[in-house]
Amino acid sequence: MPRSPAEPPAPGHGPTGPGPASGVGPAPTGSPRPTGSTRVRRADRRLGVRLAAALAAGAAASVPFALLALLVEGAWPPLRRLDAGAADRLHAVALEHPAWTTTLRVLSDWVWDPATLRTAVALLTVWLLYRRAWRLAAWAATTAIGGALTGVLVKVVVERARPSLPDPVAHAPGYSFPSGHAMTGVTSCAVLLLVLLPLVPRGWRWLCWAAAVVSVLGVGFTRIALGVHWFSDVIGGWLLGGAVVVLTGWAFSAWRRDTGRPRTDVAEGLEPELADDHPEPEAGSGPGTATGPGAATETEAARDGGPAGRPRDSRP
Repeated sequence: MPRSPAEPPAPGHGPTGPGPASGVGPAPTGSPRPTGSTRVRRADRRLGVRLAAALAAGAAASVPFALLALLVEGAWPPLRRLDAGAADRLHAVALEHPAWTTTLRVLSDWVWDPATLRTAVALLTVWLLYRRAWRLAAWAATTAIGGALTGVLVKVVVERARPSLPDPVAHAPGYSFPSGHAMTGVTSCAVLLLVLLPLVPRGWRWLCWAAAVVSVLGVGFTRIALGVHWFSDVIGGWLLGGAVVVLTGWAFSAWRRDTGRPRTDVAEGLEPELADDHPEPEAGSGPGTATGPGAATETEAARDGGPAGRPRDSRP
């Protein structure tokens, strides 16, 4: 039966249809969903744990590296012959061409020296902190420092002597396996490449990849040619460095997934948002926090419970 205009609405029927008189649906029940800031904080804690676990796994679970280390420890005859043959041939070339040897020493001791590459990564990390890309800076520092410590630990465990050649053209201290230069070349070039790729135009990115590959291969070749590492030392450094990069990169990708960020391809870099004004969410913001011109409208709309651009209901 129709009501008169003065008659109040029946219980359970609001001004716009079924529901409470206020026009708002029933209050949700159960445990509250985590807010955006809680989600980011939880993701940050998991990122730290995963980075530490990735370093441990990189040292212990790299199957190709572990197999090579066993062959080195067991002095496998085919591997020894390969190492000795490469060392003898390249050493003969170094003795016959002094200018060539001088060039190799400049590349090995200055251009691709671990101190040079780690300084470049340190400067990059400081710049990332300035850009407020906190998690990407943590990834870069962890990969570089953790990789270096892992290499030193493995050297102490294996205790392999360096090549002993007649009339040596270069000297290096410490143990031989794995090559610290080769491992640092992999970790440092990977950090520089994967961080900076989003800032490079797509048409020029192949040059970045080419430079990284040439640097990694070049530093390994110089160490063998100068007679300070065996061939298998360099291969071991490449394998161990690659394992560290892959596993710490997995930890960073897992953080992106935890915060609701889209999955990225390695060709785009680890964090494509680095080219934006706000590359990472703040600890007190959610994964979908807006930072553009419409951020105020979207935030206000979210506070009012409706979508952006929709006027607030002014009815009593």
